[in-house]
Amino acid sequence: MIRQSLMIMMLLVASVAQAAPDGAALYTKHCSVCHGADGKGGVGVPLSLPAFIDSVSDEYLKITIRFGRPGRIMPAFPKLSDAQVNAIVKHMRSWSTAPPIAHNTETVKGDAANGKKLFASHCAQCHGETGQGGTGTGVTFSRKRDLPIIAPSLNNPGFLAAATDNMIKDTLIYGREGTPMTSTLVDGLSEEEVDDLVSYIRSMESDQIADGKEEKVVEDAFIVDSSYTLEETVDNLKQAIADQNFTLIRTDYVEYGFVEEGKENKKQVVLHFCNFKFLFDALAIDPRVGIFLPCKATVIEKDGKVQIMTINPMRLSVLFNNDELQRACQEMTDIYKVILEDAVL
Repeated sequence: MIRQSLMIMMLLVASVAQAAPDGAALYTKHCSVCHGADGKGGVGVPLSLPAFIDSVSDEYLKITIRFGRPGRIMPAFPKLSDAQVNAIVKHMRSWSTAPPIAHNTETVKGDAANGKKLFASHCAQCHGETGQGGTGTGVTFSRKRDLPIIAPSLNNPGFLAAATDNMIKDTLIYGREGTPMTSTLVDGLSEEEVDDLVSYIRSMESDQIADGKEEKVVEDAFIVDSSYTLEETVDNLKQAIADQNFTLIRTDYVEYGFVEEGKENKKQVVLHFCNFKFLFDALAIDPRVGIFLPCKATVIEKDGKVQIMTINPMRLSVLFNNDELQRACQEMTDIYKVILEDAVL
């Protein structure tokens, strides 16, 4: 009887162990595309940087995963279970041999009004006048390849939910080795002035913490009917593209490269066009826009009906969670609509 009970217990333990989330696999699936397989960064910030991973608590990492950074590149992951979030954090800890620091929630008391003045003179140059953070992300266009991180947004509700006063204070005092963030004490501030800065940064906190942005329902593409022939519609589209100061790069059949040359469907045509200044500015905000730039418009004739189709940039903006990029996507959306309208008038 005792042996049978022990066997049952061992099976239960084995079952629980087998069911435990795989932190490495979860990290690969949800995080590595931005932060790199080894946490050394890419589009997202480097997480395995010793000055970062050794200075934040497990709770900070968990809250960051859960809330993300609304309006910045970091999305929220509300659908992950607590066990899955814990597993990801445990995997991230494997990048360092240092023990995780305690999550100290003690309030730092300082003069926020004086902190605002100090922020303007010591912090705003990198973090922005209101703490909105640096522009862009990634290492391709947004920052130099030897610069591991752009100044983060300090007024972001996700950051302020995760960071305690003491974490902010320690960052100000010690800086972030390997990044442009230097020690404020080395820069000549007193500890009392550091407390003032912490109080000012904390005053940026909104009353409500957003639990991630709810994904908006946005149509995937724009499709318009043309009363012209396919050839006429293509010509109209070329003129409309030029009228918006975009350069026509090339005109292909949709099946070009997928079937033997000469056997493409001649009633499916795609136009590639670009405004290179807009492209460069958009890439500087978020390199991921390379997924849908340069621009494309597809003209298709089927059963005697001609249509023009383009993607909806605002759909991609929803997926990217980046307020700066949203403005660029809205501009591109407006341009697409004008081009389509002009082509079918």
